[in-house]
Amino acid sequence: MSRSKKTTITLFNYGGGMRGLVPAHFMARIEEVTGLRMTDMVDIFAGPSTGSILNAALNVPHPDDPSRPRFRARHMIRFYEREGANIFPSDRFRDFRALIHDFNNRTMKIGQLNKLFRHGHYDTANLRRSLDALYGKARLGDSLKSLIIPVYNLDGEQLIPVEEAGETDEAPVHTQNNFIDEGGHAVWLKHIRAPLQGGAAPDVSLFDAVLASTAAPTYFPCHHFEVSYPDSRGKRQYSGIDGSIFDNPCISYHGAVRRHIPEDHEPVMIVLGTGHRLRSFKKDEWNRFGGLGVVDPVNDLPLINILFHASETALMEGFGEELGDNLYVFNKSLVGNTDPYKTPGAQIDDASPDNLKKLKYFFEEMFEENKDRFDDICHLLVTNRDRKEADKSPKRSFFSFFSGRSGKA
Repeated sequence: MSRSKKTTITLFNYGGGMRGLVPAHFMARIEEVTGLRMTDMVDIFAGPSTGSILNAALNVPHPDDPSRPRFRARHMIRFYEREGANIFPSDRFRDFRALIHDFNNRTMKIGQLNKLFRHGHYDTANLRRSLDALYGKARLGDSLKSLIIPVYNLDGEQLIPVEEAGETDEAPVHTQNNFIDEGGHAVWLKHIRAPLQGGAAPDVSLFDAVLASTAAPTYFPCHHFEVSYPDSRGKRQYSGIDGSIFDNPCISYHGAVRRHIPEDHEPVMIVLGTGHRLRSFKKDEWNRFGGLGVVDPVNDLPLINILFHASETALMEGFGEELGDNLYVFNKSLVGNTDPYKTPGAQIDDASPDNLKKLKYFFEEMFEENKDRFDDICHLLVTNRDRKEADKSPKRSFFSFFSGRSGKA
């Protein structure tokens, strides 16, 4: 990357429930080393699910100084450690309730059973309380830096019909980006701040946007909420589920980020992972699963994991070639380490004290494996901050990350 060229840095935080502790630790280390906040150094925050919890929280203005962030990254470590067991309370019978619910839906269809067994979901009241404590009344448009929150909307009625060219008024074909006006679709809830190229933010609370983006299927019900757009779209009602359904760094960059970066800026993306659980299979092992085995939790949901990661594996090579040295990915496999005393659980709802320790160890291990690249991104982040501060005040000289000086914390 040309150090003399202006940069736009995007930080992408993956989803992963309690595994959000890993990027929280990573960002806390960055803030500790640089003496700066993430919002001082990053231009665009993106990522779904637990990543959206982190991104939105770091962009909430402080009530006493709205130009500064309310939370540090280390506060988010405490958030997961304190709230995790409330959001995901230990419940040995959750899977059993889900099984009874599904069996009832297919056979007896007894309404009272549906109410009794609550679909196998966790109680959203605990998650709601936790997110409300983080965001309060903050809106998406209040975010200190550009913020992108992905949500998958289940309600196809909220697509905008478009008449195909050449069709008569009597028989229009309604499509959205060449898709028939039915079914669900991805939604980017974005606040793009100047000097990046974007319009006014839609009016939606951070609470609603994040709650929808974290509504992981089988763990939480979908979240129904309203968004008011400042253009012809007007008000839209969404039934949102986890943005991880479609989002990954490649899709975020091409679908939501790149269009907002000025032509004279060089795009940089830093990706902080939560550990991936995609494993390989021999043909005989796969064939033994059969029709139900490929979606059986006993086998660790092999088909579901493949569907979550397939698009990323297809796009990553071209994505890496496009960004080249401007792409920094910090992630590693959760299934490669055979030591059960050091490997965190792949489940997103494991909030046990033992797993919290394993997640911290997982971060430390990943950090040690990427020390040189960590120094590189710290230097890059501080340089990005310096350049933008200099643009605001041209007479102010730059300071070097390696000079030992730190910025306002």
